[in-house]
Amino acid sequence: MTFVRALYDSRMYRWFCLQFRSSILLFVVGMTTSALADEGMWLFNAPPLKQLKEKYQFEPSPQWLEHLQKASVRFNSGGSGSFVSPNGLVITNHHVGLDTLQKISSEKNNYVRDGFYARKQKEEPKATDLELNVLMSIEDVTDRVKAAVPSGLSAEDANKARGNIIAQIENESKQKTGLRSDVVTLYQGGVYNLYRYKRYDDVRLVFAPEQEAAFYGGDPDNFEYPRFDLDICIFRAYENGQPAKIEHFLKWNTRGPSDGELTFVSGHPGKTDRQLTVSELAELRDRENPYVLDMLKRRDVLLTSFAARSFENERRAKEDLFGMRNARKAFDGYLAALLDPDIWRAIEAREQKLRDAINGNAQLQGTLAAYDRIKQAQDATAKILPVYHYFEQSRGRATATYRPPRAFYSTLFKYARRLLRAGDEMPKPNGERFPEFRDSSKESLELDLFSAQPIYDDFEILTLTDSLTDMATHFGAEDPVVKQVLAGKSPIDRATELVTGTKLKDVAVRKQLYTGGGAAVSAANDPMIALAKLVDGPARDARKVFEAQDETKQQAYADIAKARFALQGTSSYPDATFTLRLSYGTVRGYEENGKKIPALTNFAGLFERGAEHDNQPPFDIPKRWLDRKSKLNLNTPFNFVSDADIIGGNSGSPVVNKANEFVGIIFDGNIQSLVLDCIFSGKQARAVSVDSAAIIEALRKVYDAGALADELESAKK
Repeated sequence: MTFVRALYDSRMYRWFCLQFRSSILLFVVGMTTSALADEGMWLFNAPPLKQLKEKYQFEPSPQWLEHLQKASVRFNSGGSGSFVSPNGLVITNHHVGLDTLQKISSEKNNYVRDGFYARKQKEEPKATDLELNVLMSIEDVTDRVKAAVPSGLSAEDANKARGNIIAQIENESKQKTGLRSDVVTLYQGGVYNLYRYKRYDDVRLVFAPEQEAAFYGGDPDNFEYPRFDLDICIFRAYENGQPAKIEHFLKWNTRGPSDGELTFVSGHPGKTDRQLTVSELAELRDRENPYVLDMLKRRDVLLTSFAARSFENERRAKEDLFGMRNARKAFDGYLAALLDPDIWRAIEAREQKLRDAINGNAQLQGTLAAYDRIKQAQDATAKILPVYHYFEQSRGRATATYRPPRAFYSTLFKYARRLLRAGDEMPKPNGERFPEFRDSSKESLELDLFSAQPIYDDFEILTLTDSLTDMATHFGAEDPVVKQVLAGKSPIDRATELVTGTKLKDVAVRKQLYTGGGAAVSAANDPMIALAKLVDGPARDARKVFEAQDETKQQAYADIAKARFALQGTSSYPDATFTLRLSYGTVRGYEENGKKIPALTNFAGLFERGAEHDNQPPFDIPKRWLDRKSKLNLNTPFNFVSDADIIGGNSGSPVVNKANEFVGIIFDGNIQSLVLDCIFSGKQARAVSVDSAAIIEALRKVYDAGALADELESAKK
């Protein structure tokens, strides 16, 4: 979702707090009626059929669900999308496509600022490293995973055993099917499902509006509603050099949804914490989220200053800065929710209700010890977190997706670490490797490692200098590891030496070292690789402790999940894991500060919004929109809200009606949705979408993209 930076000046910050506080009061009032709201991010292999039938007299068929599942797309850059034509067209958000737009742009061709439209397929530029995943099947492998981890093992040995069996399952599946195969942990360790994906790594840009239109209103309007954003980006998937032939794609509904209509969202929500214990949420409230916010604020200031120096600097920093601001506002809102006494009482009451039910069942009472084991694992993890965060990765458990350590904010360091560790990990048996180096992740690893994205020395020096300074400030300049990393130089001199001295900017060099294995990497005599090797020991040690304690927590959560299933059945949904989920809800407005907020906006509202602000940034309507105003049907719906349950990662998710037609695309949530990370409320929280009618109207009458609109509207399924 489009989460952007927190509001800086004191007046705006007070306004933010007042708005959020008013939403909390309504949240608390709505707690008693929350069962009436459409809660849930449901698994496609465990859909909410009963709830839908009882409330809406609608029960999607297995064929309906399969079609939507296989039309839905996951973007490895962090978002969702969907196929909307038999010839490989994929639609997502502009801010999901921003990573690719940035990487294929140049000072001469700024696709982020100016937009892009390929009138012919031969004009569609290829993304540098974009991977799309389509979920083809789900298999429950819980029994097999749990059987491989007998009771009595130490946490470290249990972690190894679990990793080994997961790697074995993934590799067997990939060998058998040829599909990307990921074992997904659900219910914090209560269930394990094998997800098989079809990959597309030849993805080409078809259309993107200028960012002024995609992110109209900028920060002041972001996380607000009403909205007037054309937050879309359209790609085309290719196979064997030709547009992919897609069996499951969504038919385009040219009218969009109506107020009160039931709609469905199929996407990949990133992460929720609704099933975490109170002690873990307290850790997030008191340490983890403040730590992340400190990092994000630091980098926001750094990149804002850099971007302000020139138009080219702004272009180079655009995607990173946008991402920092997104994350910053998301974490600001999440922290505000956790600090609110009313929400905290609701969280405590939720856990206490489950504890009481467990305690009231003689056969389950032993499960209560799991809560203590989780707290003990948290305390053990806390001792190594600084080293883990600064030298292994900035937060969370390591997965196949790279997340940089806080001390080394650098693309070149990423390449150095991945090459170094590939040389160390690849000779090991598959089950003993880090997940990112298992056979099941090989294609995705190589796509990232051999990316042709441009690397700019000045930007690399800037970010690495700041992260080295951050490291030295945190641990102290006399810390032995800090002294080794800086090598007797200032952070800026050390960063300059590393960036200008490395050869890793050259894709051919990276391929040569990767192919040559550990011996070639060791003989490379590259300063960035030498740095990666220098910190690899303490980073691995911290990761070992982190993962062992995480194993303890997984086992404890598995016990709690087992008790919950015994008490409540398996009809509840697991926390989000950036895997495909189904949400549903109705298109409906809400009330805010005594004012009714309508469910839909229209094109006329866009021009009224611009006039209210004398068409000044960030409310300046793009020139081409002003020039074409007379051609537009100003009553065309633009954006709409629904009470579907979404979170970050749902960006780009298709919104469909009961006929499984595309009626919109998720791009944000309102300010009241900030509580959804940890607890659900449907009173005011809303998902914000671009209307399908707006997309066609804009393509035809603003962007002269009639051929693209024809392809969308003529697609039949």
